Amino acid sequence: MNKPKIKVTILKEDTGYSAMAIIDKDFIGTQGDTYEELKTNILDAINLSFEDKKISYTFDEVELTIDLQSFFNFFKVINAKALSERIGMNQSLLAQYISGKKKPSAKQAHRILTGVQQIGKELTEIRFLI
Repeated sequence: MNKPKIKVTILKEDTGYSAMAIIDKDFIGTQGDTYEELKTNILDAINLSFEDKKISYTFDEVELTIDLQSFFNFFKVINAKALSERIGMNQSLLAQYISGKKKPSAKQAHRILTGVQQIGKELTEIRFLI
């Protein structure tokens, strides 16, 4: 049997985070108080679900989908004001997307994601003088 592709959706809850995936009509769900705990629980839940098929996954084989509010909670190091300036978006509008008061259109979500990914790309290219 080929390994099914695993896409996990992560959501911010009042008391932590939840994650869910549907694979071949089977539901896999878990939760965690922190991002690190959630990552561990996601992998445990997936591997437990495939234990009878003798398939195991590493975290690199799992695709995560996340909402803006959860993303900015996980990665507090990203400054929303600086990001809004960088992508040319009104800071107040971005703050409303992050807080969940407004839902971004697909175009706006892509704009935000592209800005975040560009920052990530630039960070991976940096080398320190030692």
